Amino acid sequence: MKLKRILVAGLAAGALALTACAGGTSGTGSEGEGDGGLIGVAMPTKSSERWIQDGNAVKAALEEQGYKVDLQYAEDDIPTQVSQIENMITKGAEALIVASIDGTTLSEVLQTAADSDIPVIAYDRLIKGTENVDYYATFDNELVGNQQAWTVLNGLGLTDLEGNALPDAPAGPFNVELFAGSLDDNNAFFFFNGAMDVFKPFIDDGTLVVKSGQTDIEQAATLRWDGEEAQSRMENLITANYSDGSKVDAVLSPYDGISRGIIGALTDAGYSVGEDWPIISGQDAEVDSVKAILSGEQFATIFKDTRELAKVAAGMAVDVLNGDEPEVNDTETYDNDVKVVPSYLLAPVPVVKDNVESALVDTGYWTAAELGL
Repeated sequence: MKLKRILVAGLAAGALALTACAGGTSGTGSEGEGDGGLIGVAMPTKSSERWIQDGNAVKAALEEQGYKVDLQYAEDDIPTQVSQIENMITKGAEALIVASIDGTTLSEVLQTAADSDIPVIAYDRLIKGTENVDYYATFDNELVGNQQAWTVLNGLGLTDLEGNALPDAPAGPFNVELFAGSLDDNNAFFFFNGAMDVFKPFIDDGTLVVKSGQTDIEQAATLRWDGEEAQSRMENLITANYSDGSKVDAVLSPYDGISRGIIGALTDAGYSVGEDWPIISGQDAEVDSVKAILSGEQFATIFKDTRELAKVAAGMAVDVLNGDEPEVNDTETYDNDVKVVPSYLLAPVPVVKDNVESALVDTGYWTAAELGL
């Protein structure tokens, strides 16, 4: 696994960065102009800042190659996404790039695509239960989960950001609560399992205590990664388990939107930023959460450079249409219950207050002004 991660990191570092594309398209989608054929891009929602960036970055990458782009957002409604993909096929899309809402619900519409010899690239979320997905572009999602756990341990003074034990680490115990993503998103399992692999020794020896006892992903899951649902669950956890005067020391959060919901619940419960404020992880380096890192509300996020992911996914589609074989670096990990989907995994980067500028501003992902620096 370590060798694999080194390989992934090296390949990702060699990819050329795209120009950052912030901001969204109007309405539910847009059709970009180009001299080539049409490629359909299906994104799950505009309610998350990262998906707006993903959609715009994929669109820009394809248009740079001369293709027209039909970019659509389904606002987390599965029938809408199915209908949008059907319309892309009807319009004559030559390829599809799909970030699914629910990776188990697209078998029928993708069979229609296959019947028309339309290749399908799964984007960041694995499409399951069908042979009609050709390639998968994503990040090393198990490593993302590891990194989320390492950031929590780092905030507690137990390890560095790579999981190495720190000298004179405190003995604990520390009260930790766990959150996971949506069970209809295959990535949620990689994130949670990766984090729990790191946490297990600390839970076993009593350094970490999950006071609620909710350590299964089904208990920790957050449908559609919804921040309001996360806030409600965190409120319930505090009421049920911390009314005895004990404190939450850390919260494992798999996504920045969930982190913001957790922060809201903690604030409402009387916690304030300072020495006793819990360590909170995250993912996606959304502007509001990076600002929260700078203010001390959130300890860390995991940066996944969507410009690079867009480049890989667009490149896969173009290669297939040109009769070339796309580059992959993983042919073992992502089994969609019908086949192992050839994948390209990029390397994620943990971000804490100390490296916000080097990881996000110096790379051009966000400007200093956008982050209030």
